[in-house]
Amino acid sequence: MSNGKTGRKALSWVWLVLGLAYFFIPLISTFLFSLKGKKGVLSFVAYQHVFADPNFLKTFTFSLQMSIYTILVGLILIVPTAIWINLKLPKVKPLIELFSLMPFVIPPVVLAFGLIKSYARPPLALVSSPALLVAGYVVISFPYIYRSIDTGLTSIDLKVLTEAAQSLGAGWGSILFRVILPNLRTALLSAIFLTFATVIGELTLAVLLAWPAFGPYMAHVGRDLAYEPAALAILSFMMTWGSISIIQILSRGIPGSRSNVGGLH
Repeated sequence: MSNGKTGRKALSWVWLVLGLAYFFIPLISTFLFSLKGKKGVLSFVAYQHVFADPNFLKTFTFSLQMSIYTILVGLILIVPTAIWINLKLPKVKPLIELFSLMPFVIPPVVLAFGLIKSYARPPLALVSSPALLVAGYVVISFPYIYRSIDTGLTSIDLKVLTEAAQSLGAGWGSILFRVILPNLRTALLSAIFLTFATVIGELTLAVLLAWPAFGPYMAHVGRDLAYEPAALAILSFMMTWGSISIIQILSRGIPGSRSNVGGLH
């Protein structure tokens, strides 16, 4: 019996080491390759070239702005909708979940041409406006925002919290901002950073709608240069894991539902 447990424990460690190797070996190889920009020595020349390129800051700033707009529009549209569906229309949830899968089924190129075809002529000629790009990003980010929020709503007793707050005389504004949203902090952070990562790396919509975004910039660098694309890949990885770390830090010490309702006294 003891030998069996030891064998299973050893096998678990083997699978863990294999998994870590599968994840980290390509990452380490990419990082080492990015340091070979200067012949014969390891240096951060490739990173210096990336940061010195004015298009890097220009495209990243543009995509950062688009991600902020996308997050705001997506949360304003989806959070109240998800709350209302969970409270009043639970039978509609399977249909909404089906709709949330559509951006995975419809290719971004089809979405881009559909937006161009629909909004190329007056009275809604928005092809030359970044609002159309934001609208496309909201569609692409819809699955991540909705499922993050819905998971957060499912983890709390939304109906009991709402009824308790109403019994204390709270209006819907107080219920939303003082009861529900504090309990959705982790879900909101997940939706925000997933949307941020999606928008920062998005390529198809930005190319077809002709906007100077960060995704096309990375594709352009990867086509023309050797070591700088590896440096950009490492920087993108650091941004992604930095976002995950921020989620973990900010989601600590989330107040419980009872204390949030009690705060309405």
